[in-house]
Amino acid sequence: MFDLVSLVQGNTSFIGLVIMMLVILTIVLLFFRFVPIGLWITAYFSGVKISVGTLVGMRLRRVSPHRIVQPMIKATKAGLVIDINSLEAHYLAGGDVNMVIDALIAAQRANIDLEFEQAAAIDLAGRNVFEAVQVSVNPKVIETPIIAGVAMDGIEVQAKAKVTVRANIERLVGGAGEETIIARVGEGIVTTVGSAERHTFVLENPDSISQTILKKGLDSGTAFEILSIDIADVDVGRNIGAKLQAEQAEADKKIAQAKAEERRSLAVAQEQEMLAEVQRMRAKVVESESQIPLAMAEALRSGKLGVMDYYNLKNVQSDTEMRNAISQSSIEERD
Repeated sequence: MFDLVSLVQGNTSFIGLVIMMLVILTIVLLFFRFVPIGLWITAYFSGVKISVGTLVGMRLRRVSPHRIVQPMIKATKAGLVIDINSLEAHYLAGGDVNMVIDALIAAQRANIDLEFEQAAAIDLAGRNVFEAVQVSVNPKVIETPIIAGVAMDGIEVQAKAKVTVRANIERLVGGAGEETIIARVGEGIVTTVGSAERHTFVLENPDSISQTILKKGLDSGTAFEILSIDIADVDVGRNIGAKLQAEQAEADKKIAQAKAEERRSLAVAQEQEMLAEVQRMRAKVVESESQIPLAMAEALRSGKLGVMDYYNLKNVQSDTEMRNAISQSSIEERD
């Protein structure tokens, strides 16, 4: 009996020890889950003064401490003074903290005046702030597509330009992009070619296009500063004037044909109307001739026309028909 009690007490002590160890292990795991000791040690020896409570607060605010501490270490090593709360606020706003720090370091190395607030605003505006700093240091070349213009002599001139631009940091927020630059350069090319009296003038002086475009101040309101505009290629296109004249002549021809067809149709209609009128008059003649025998019969019955008068009339008709037949035969013999 004593051995059984001792065994039960021994098992109970062992189970309690196991439970205590599990509780301690859970607490340790939760501690290291919310307190990134390794990251704190790295930051401490990198010269970044950050408390453990701050790291725990980031965890509670659902902010990844690595996304904040690593860029902070990079900025501190580069000699930048940035408040960690500003980095966390930018992260919570949806910005790319690492890219902003890279842009600030690149701007510092290139002696470009760029503050953290300005870089954060550019990043939140949807622009690549690090690329903008690079373009500000190393100008970018924008190549336009082939743009066609028509000179006053009707000849089409096709030109392609290369625009060298440099990013303007101060106008990145709210400034127009590359599409606006390309559109304005295309407008300048069309204007220059269209104002030339002959297309040969543009071919002989392609720099006139660049001069006209630069005078317009195309970079106003954009995120870039235009350094130069170079005409890469100039070609002669179609003869638009001749094409328009040919199309106009074809259109005039179709109009004339339509009017002639209208007159022909009118003439045919009039001819048909005249034929119908002839048939109508013939019908009247036949109708009138049909009344003659009736009139003569009535005259005979009433005594207004005698038998001898009737025979004399018939003789006159026979004589007239004979004379007509003789004259007709004479005409046919002469022909």
